[in-house]
Amino acid sequence: MDSFAFIIHPVDPKRDVSRKFPFLGRVLSERQIDFFSTFFPPVYISEIEGITSASTGKVVKGWFVACPYTPRRMMELPERAVYRKIVQTGRMAEKLGANILGLGAFTSVIGDAGVTIANALDVPVTTGDSYTVAMAVQAIRDAACAMDINIRDATVAVVGATGAIGRVCADLLAGEAARLILVARDEKKLEVLRDRLKVRARSEICISTKMNVLKEAQLILTVTSSIHDVIHAEDLRAGSVICDVARPRDVSAMVAAVRDDILVIDGGMVDVPGPVNFHFNFGFPEGKVYACMAETIALALEGRFEDYTVGKDITLERVQEITAIAERHGFRMSGFRSFEREVTPEQIEAVRRNAKLGKRRA
Repeated sequence: MDSFAFIIHPVDPKRDVSRKFPFLGRVLSERQIDFFSTFFPPVYISEIEGITSASTGKVVKGWFVACPYTPRRMMELPERAVYRKIVQTGRMAEKLGANILGLGAFTSVIGDAGVTIANALDVPVTTGDSYTVAMAVQAIRDAACAMDINIRDATVAVVGATGAIGRVCADLLAGEAARLILVARDEKKLEVLRDRLKVRARSEICISTKMNVLKEAQLILTVTSSIHDVIHAEDLRAGSVICDVARPRDVSAMVAAVRDDILVIDGGMVDVPGPVNFHFNFGFPEGKVYACMAETIALALEGRFEDYTVGKDITLERVQEITAIAERHGFRMSGFRSFEREVTPEQIEAVRRNAKLGKRRA
């Protein structure tokens, strides 16, 4: 039977450690978890069963394996030490018999986005970023429809636009939005991206290194690799939609707490085909995964055992190819979630109503 493995790691240290080691998650502080993660070996989490292609009936199995480092630890330690720990985790996947390995969360963005890790392992590697792009853009389209925003008339912002995922998201949205704002820290990189997109974009394209420009956007897709939140309640306009693809999150939890006139959704949640059992609670409803994980599984179902999405140059062609592969095997964009909870139609209606009330008061 063909198989895959997927590397996870603690993003929210106390919560995520508690899912596998309840006692440690309870007694250790976040800083202690950061420190002790340096000395932890890779951790076997669970076997994944029941994934079945909708078109071919092929069944694959998989495993979750965990790199113990937190995002903060990955940023603090020398890059070589982080690579070494991720490669050790990849070796565990090889011993389990995985035919392909997916890099989850920060393990996919550290350093050269999987190239060094892929070169050090015998098992092929993917970051899952191609399908992440596809599902992030689809999520912002679907959320725009739910909020009665016509994307062709809207201002759309991409935060982290010069990163690997952000660049391709901007490329796709430049053909749809009326106006596109590219936001990142490096103005020179922003200028290069703007000039490249201008050649064939229908959108008016602007650039900014400041977050206050987000007040101009009805739709925001954010995908930085920051270890802290970068978008706050005061940055946003009433009635806007934010699709947060980043892990750790880019959007402050305070946005959900104090702004009932804004819709915040997590980036691309995907339904997996077949009666899947993950034998582990990673915070999603039954049968649903992040798009990066879905890419790894779809490649196993397709029998495409090669380094698929690695490095920082993601192509539109690869995004389109993995989208077609995933659709063929029965992966589907799922409903919206926000800060680990389902978003209901009633909540969306309440956001729309609150946004209109706020505009009237203004």
